[in-house]
Amino acid sequence: MARSDRSAAAFPTFGPSEALPGRPQRVLVAGVSGSGKTTLAGRIATQLGIEHTELDGLYHGPRWQPRVEFVEEVTALADRRHWVTEWLYRPARPLLAARADLLVWLDLPIARSLAQVARRTLRRRLRREVLWNGNIEPPLYTLFTDREHVLRWAWTTRHKYPSLLARVAAERPDLPIVRLRSHAAADAWLAGPLSAATSERPEPDTPDHRPPPATAPREPTPPAG
Repeated sequence: MARSDRSAAAFPTFGPSEALPGRPQRVLVAGVSGSGKTTLAGRIATQLGIEHTELDGLYHGPRWQPRVEFVEEVTALADRRHWVTEWLYRPARPLLAARADLLVWLDLPIARSLAQVARRTLRRRLRREVLWNGNIEPPLYTLFTDREHVLRWAWTTRHKYPSLLARVAAERPDLPIVRLRSHAAADAWLAGPLSAATSERPEPDTPDHRPPPATAPREPTPPAG
């Protein structure tokens, strides 16, 4: 299969015009905070006709505390036959990457991502938008007091995805990784390769219960005595 978009990446990736090897059923979308990965994940799910699970909604409990059920629910999600979600959170990444059949990397310029996350944060705060489990964006001054504020997080983690994805590519050389460097490239990919790969309908949405391995029949146990 062709994998030509190699510039600035230590692993092979598909470009926005390259055909996919088949119809994806379990899709991960990676990207720094503010890149638009959740929006892209929703568009992919709509086009494939399958459910988009927003991983932030599984992770964040009231008062922004991590939910204790998170890993259990991610494990159940990964076991389904088809899904689309974001590639987030250290405990979830290996569980999802082990089952994905497509990973889409939205690799925008950092200035673009930062501008997008700044606008989003300001809008959510001013409008008091209710997010997952009743949370709202904290006061804007926390940009200067909270090391994990989303804007500071987007900046400090801006270089982590190439190494994370290189590790996945080494562990899962069979996993196609599509690299999209702009929203225009994402639009072209949705209208081109992904559209071409959606001719088949998804399988029923049930857990992927594999049959147990075949074993030799047991000899009958002789009666005692």
